[in-house]
Amino acid sequence: MATAAIFSSMRRRRSPSVEAFLAPVDLSEVALVQTLAAISSELVSCFSDKVFFFQRRNSRCLIRKIEVLVVLLEYVKDSESGSMSKLPSTAILCFKELYLLLYRSKILLDYCAQSSKLWLLLQNPSISSHFHDLNQEISTLLDVFPLNDLELSDDVREQVELLQKQARNPKLYVDESDEGLRVKLFSFLDDFGNGRIPNHGDLRLFFVERLWIRDSISFRREIEFLEEQIVNHEGDIEPTACVLNGFVAIVRYCRFLLFGFEEDEVLFLSRDQKKPRKGLIAREIADTFLTVPKDFCCPISLELMRDPVIVSTGQTYDRSSITRWIEEGHCTCPKTGQMLDHTRLVPNRALRNLIVQWCTAHGVPYDPPETRDASAESFAAACPIKAAVEANRATATLLIKQLADGSQGAQTIASREIRLLTKTGKENRAFIAGAGAIPHLRKLLSSSSPIAQENSVTAMLNLSIHDKNKRLIIDEDGCLTSIVEVLKLGLTTEARENAAATLFSLSAVHDFKKRIADQEGAIEALAGLLRVGTSRGKKDAVMALFNLSTHTDNCARMIKARAVAELVGALQNEGVAEEAAGALALIVRQPIGAEAVGKEEMAVARLITMMRCGTPRGKENAVAALLELCRSGGAAATERVLKTPALAGLLQTLLFTGTKRARRKAASLARVFHRCENTSLHPGGFRNGNSTTNISTFGGDVSVPMSLSVL
Repeated sequence: MATAAIFSSMRRRRSPSVEAFLAPVDLSEVALVQTLAAISSELVSCFSDKVFFFQRRNSRCLIRKIEVLVVLLEYVKDSESGSMSKLPSTAILCFKELYLLLYRSKILLDYCAQSSKLWLLLQNPSISSHFHDLNQEISTLLDVFPLNDLELSDDVREQVELLQKQARNPKLYVDESDEGLRVKLFSFLDDFGNGRIPNHGDLRLFFVERLWIRDSISFRREIEFLEEQIVNHEGDIEPTACVLNGFVAIVRYCRFLLFGFEEDEVLFLSRDQKKPRKGLIAREIADTFLTVPKDFCCPISLELMRDPVIVSTGQTYDRSSITRWIEEGHCTCPKTGQMLDHTRLVPNRALRNLIVQWCTAHGVPYDPPETRDASAESFAAACPIKAAVEANRATATLLIKQLADGSQGAQTIASREIRLLTKTGKENRAFIAGAGAIPHLRKLLSSSSPIAQENSVTAMLNLSIHDKNKRLIIDEDGCLTSIVEVLKLGLTTEARENAAATLFSLSAVHDFKKRIADQEGAIEALAGLLRVGTSRGKKDAVMALFNLSTHTDNCARMIKARAVAELVGALQNEGVAEEAAGALALIVRQPIGAEAVGKEEMAVARLITMMRCGTPRGKENAVAALLELCRSGGAAATERVLKTPALAGLLQTLLFTGTKRARRKAASLARVFHRCENTSLHPGGFRNGNSTTNISTFGGDVSVPMSLSVL
């Protein structure tokens, strides 16, 4: 790791007392010496008896040097000879430099004392280099220190002179035993990367006997520390995030292989559940749905691009998607609608490199397309990715076995680990579902343990992200019913909201929408969550209701469950208003839906408000809902909409500034104005009397016949 990066990591771990080092050094001679004496004494007190598992020799050597400096500083501080007021200027400069060296020593020793064993092992050469740099600067300081200009006792002078001699020409020391362990650790990565699972005895010897990681909780802390390095350094890390993810997977496997599923881990897990770590577990659900930046997704498939290419219009698509588009006979750009001048596809290497960096930083498996000029570097990067996949497979096998016949505590732990494994990576999701995890997770949905239930429903959610798993979940006997029961009566808020998110994921398949809506209490529970849930819960609920509303057979069921009333109420909530308006626009396409929305007193007013103040997508959904209400709701609904005083002006604004779809819907609603006999009721409305009206679009004035129905 670069020097700046490792010291940045060290500072994040400093103890509160180190803040004193960061204060500006603007002290008198007396105060400076007193401060240095106190700081150096504190360092010796804190670390002289500390047992360092790694960097033992380097740490002891540094502490011994500080011990001698303590003797010097204490003597100068307590001297009664009067020399305190006559310190040479060179000595003062050396003491100020010593102040900074002690600060760096404190950071380095703290780092070695507080970091995980595996992290220190991986950083062994780099940390040894930092000790060497520090020793060199101490040597330089001692060489220029004006020892002969100070009145010191013979004993003190002798100790300092001896330190000067010993500190000259310091050599870099890297412990050979520690390096051997580091090489062995990387050999495990190679084994998994080549499809070989290391011997049980070798793993036990390495982790338990050599590293003294002797219980399940210690393994878990090692995993969390490595994960935090990946998150905190955001790609600026050595080994790379890709390699670290491989080690995390291996350590997780060893944890369960060597120590099984200890019951006391459940207590640790329950405490930790209440304190999610920033940037990791707390963002799990957001990561599940929002991991991929929009610019990295293909506009056609909406999935992460594996081989981004540029077409003649300058737009980027995934090669497989745009190739299929062209082979189907299309000769236009899918995103812009422009004609393609040619069908040559130019690789977007810059974007692909960004995607690879993002995937490795976030632990997302990336399968680059095979190319003839594949470099050795990309081959080397693939090894840790494969190692992580293979280690996760081996771990999943152990976890599913515990889900099947383990104790209640073991099942709770296994469900949590499956939840984490399925958070990213289609390989993990596909393998875990294919290995038979879904039936066992379904049983845990009815668990009396809040932790087990929450983990199992979240694991089910993560599994459902993989399209092929949706069918497995729906077809599993009683699984959908159990998910709905968690939505209705879940033991924690997160469990209920994750159940809603699972229904949202499953409802993406059209064939499943009717089956979900037919589950007793499903729509009622989603409507209730839309009313009283957290921001994320409301978002999941409204998205699930939106998906369900796209199936025409669900309209009556949604009306009966009072989902329409809750969707109208949600129009006031900025976070879910867009989706609520979109769902209403679908519901009002049917006469019974239009009738139900028409009965809601505030429906039209809130849709009008959204047309005025909503987001671009919110405005387009709102005008679409009003248009469909006029088309399907009969004369009464149409009159109610058209009598709204502000509507005409808002339509004109949308025709100038709205999205393409919003302009189209606004134009259609304008025709409804013209077909109304009572146009005079709308001051400033669209003039009636010509067979056409000019509708401004971004492309200019387009003459649209009044009889044309724009969809």
